[in-house]
Amino acid sequence: MDTHEYNADEITVLWKPKVCIRAGVCVKMLPKVYNPIDRPWIKTENATAEELKDQITKCPSGALSYKLNS
Repeated sequence: MDTHEYNADEITVLWKPKVCIRAGVCVKMLPKVYNPIDRPWIKTENATAEELKDQITKCPSGALSYKLNS
């Protein structure tokens, strides 16, 4: 399955577009990070790793996940 990776210092955000239901929870919670009009549409540098982890756990479809960078 297609997975897009968006790297930051401490965390990498993983997005699976075919799983995404476009609920918009990510955009509502962190609009400075998630902007579907922009490319790239995820700008991890605009939030802390903790903010990203908190938002990702609320993704209703599971399309967003993360891995910690070592």
